Amino acid sequence: MRKKIIQFAEYMIAGGAYFWIGYVAFFAFDKGLHWNLFASTMVSNLIGWTVNFVLQRYWVFKNPDAKGHMGESTSKYIFITVINFGLNYIILWALKSVGISPYIGQFISSGFFTVWNYLWYKFWVFPERYTKPKVIKRRVRR
Repeated sequence: MRKKIIQFAEYMIAGGAYFWIGYVAFFAFDKGLHWNLFASTMVSNLIGWTVNFVLQRYWVFKNPDAKGHMGESTSKYIFITVINFGLNYIILWALKSVGISPYIGQFISSGFFTVWNYLWYKFWVFPERYTKPKVIKRRVRR
C-alpha cells in the first residue's frame, strides 16, 4: 500500500510539473504572443506532454521490465495524448463559450485529467507487467 501511495504522490508531482509548465506556456502564447485558443493550447500541451512523458516513464511508473518496450509505451502515450488534447480543447472551448476563462478552465479540466490519466498510465501506457518483446526471426539465404 505504501508503494502505491508513493507512486500516486510522484504522479501528482509530475502532473503538477506538466500542468504548470503547460499553463505558463499557454499564458505566454495566449496573452504574450496573442495566438488563438487552438494554437496556444496545442503548443503548450506539446511542451507539457514532453515533460510529462519523461517524468511518468522514468520516475513515476519506472519499471525494469519496460526496457525494450519504449516504442510500445511511446505509441500508447501519443494515442492517449491525442485523445486528451481533443477532450481538453472541447472542455476549454465549452467553458469559454459560457463565459469561463480558459485560465480557469485549465484548472477545471485538470481535475478530470488527474484521475483519467492516472488510470490510463498505470494500467495501459506504463503497465507493471509487459508482454515479452516479439523477436523477429530472419531467414538467412544461402
